[in-house]
Amino acid sequence: MHSLARLMGLAALVLATGAAAAESGQQQWSGIGQPATGPASVIGSPAAGCLKGAVPLAEDEHSFQVLRPSRNRHWGHPATIRFVGDLARATKGEGISGPLLIGDMAQPRGGPMPAGHGSHQNGLDVDIWFRLPAKPLSRAEIETPKPVSMVYGTEIDEDAWTPAQARLLELAARAPQVDRIFVNPAIKKAMCRAVPADGDRSWLRKLRPWWGHDEHFHVRLSCPADSPDCERQKPMPEGDGCGEELESWSARPTWPAPPSRPHHQSRPLPEACAGLFRKG
Repeated sequence: MHSLARLMGLAALVLATGAAAAESGQQQWSGIGQPATGPASVIGSPAAGCLKGAVPLAEDEHSFQVLRPSRNRHWGHPATIRFVGDLARATKGEGISGPLLIGDMAQPRGGPMPAGHGSHQNGLDVDIWFRLPAKPLSRAEIETPKPVSMVYGTEIDEDAWTPAQARLLELAARAPQVDRIFVNPAIKKAMCRAVPADGDRSWLRKLRPWWGHDEHFHVRLSCPADSPDCERQKPMPEGDGCGEELESWSARPTWPAPPSRPHHQSRPLPEACAGLFRKG
């Protein structure tokens, strides 16, 4: 029994040490204030990766605004930056009022964040809020923005969801560089209902149901051609995802989202990420 107790104690110590090391690593990545120099390159996956040659999203308050800039999570691969600008111009061209509100992207060199996300590590992810303000937010509002949920229970909130939000989401999903978009299952259901059966439903496949994502949608781009070390995502199921796959979410509590737990990096980062801790 004493031997078993010692083994259990040793196992607990190893787990605790590993968790502490993971948390320390996450803090180290968040403490790097500038990008790594050199040509832009995505390394690894969204949940275990990093980024070289990152570019900051420069705000254009009439087209889009960067939320909580003090967190320094507004960096991305140049393809991600271009995507945000193109989407903002497209929505403005269709008369959708107000600037787009851009949430978290990646840290200057990517890597794990100490809180808020398990992904967003390789510069290809960006959160875009569904809230469409009538005018640009003030500096104070940008640092403490108020999200607006589009969901109530298992359905969309008809008082919040409008054709403008639906069109914004469609424009994002139709962009060829977008690999997938995470949305609340209720929002996916609403989009499936809105598109005629004889219309073009191919882009609906990119909308992937997931917990939360009722106040924003999470865009993930495909690996760019300049990044051979970028890990591709697993292929999505065939079809538009509006059948059994979506129905399987009906019995799950998708809003409010289950309480989030602190993120501990479970997958090791690629070896190429180790060099990005160095200056330059």
